[in-house]
Amino acid sequence: MKQKAAIVTSFLPDFCGGRIVFVVILVAELLAIVLTLAQPLTASGSLFELAMYSMFIQWVALSCVAALCVSRRFLNRLGDYRAATWSYLITLMVTLLISELSWQLIAYWPAGADYFDYSHAHYLFRNLSISAIVSALALRYFYVQHQWRRRIESEAEARFQALQSRIRPHFLFNCMNTIASLTRRQPALAEQSIEDLADLFRASLQDIHHTSTLADEISLCQRYLRIEKHRLGERLQLEWHIESLPLEIKIPSLSLQPLLENAIYHGIEPLAEGGTIQIISEQDNHHYLLAVENPLPADALTRSLHDGNKLAQDNIRQRLGTFFGPAATLQVTTDGNTYRVVIGIPKTGHARDAGG
Repeated sequence: MKQKAAIVTSFLPDFCGGRIVFVVILVAELLAIVLTLAQPLTASGSLFELAMYSMFIQWVALSCVAALCVSRRFLNRLGDYRAATWSYLITLMVTLLISELSWQLIAYWPAGADYFDYSHAHYLFRNLSISAIVSALALRYFYVQHQWRRRIESEAEARFQALQSRIRPHFLFNCMNTIASLTRRQPALAEQSIEDLADLFRASLQDIHHTSTLADEISLCQRYLRIEKHRLGERLQLEWHIESLPLEIKIPSLSLQPLLENAIYHGIEPLAEGGTIQIISEQDNHHYLLAVENPLPADALTRSLHDGNKLAQDNIRQRLGTFFGPAATLQVTTDGNTYRVVIGIPKTGHARDAGG
């Protein structure tokens, strides 16, 4: 199943989401504090001024968010320029309506005449001017953030394609040699290896935004390891300890297989006696953890064996960040002759929505 949740088609955030509402409330309150501090400070009047500013600005801000939330389907169908124009006009219209309503309410308040020391037109113009400046800055921020996210996703896709082009030649060469050696001796295993290879390449041709369940990813890795087991024989030993993770969690496709390929290429192949790769699942309070451990040659630290490792790890780290945000982790540790890579998948916030 494909998910395009990570692709943001409009630069406008999801104004119906709780995160953006919280941010708007926070920014509105900061604006109220700034406007209060801009006035002459008095011991008795400052708190009253802050309360009035807060009530009015929060009223305007939340009304604008509600209007943009209701209009989001219409706005998301527009291009960036037209969406920005309509959003800007909506915020100004809401500000005008709230300002006029507040003026009329205070006009009927017994002390209202003492509260305003300027005209009706000046009051509306002042509020619209502040709204125009703040709205323009907010829309500019949303647009810049959107462009930054698109650039990050483009870089991630480019790195993913680079990883694919690096993996295919040497793996395909080894795999075809394995199949050729099995064709005469064990044709059934040769046929199985061809099917496994087809599944691997089908997965590798999927785009960067494709996600799969942990169960599907493990099944794909087992097919890959079965091919390598035919080639390496008893030199390659595997230990799976993945009982503690729910197999239905979503992860980016090909998040685990490149780590296993690097474990074989940089850890098992250089060792004459081979070794054991362990795939271990763990949990902490916030993450599902999936670790890959492999032995290292004695001279691994003095050889440039890990350039390919770094490419795969950086790619996976970036793709995890694209899907899950900064809560996703990829950590690498070396303990003696053991190399360990741990993927941390956040327990909440799978595959961020378009609202970011």
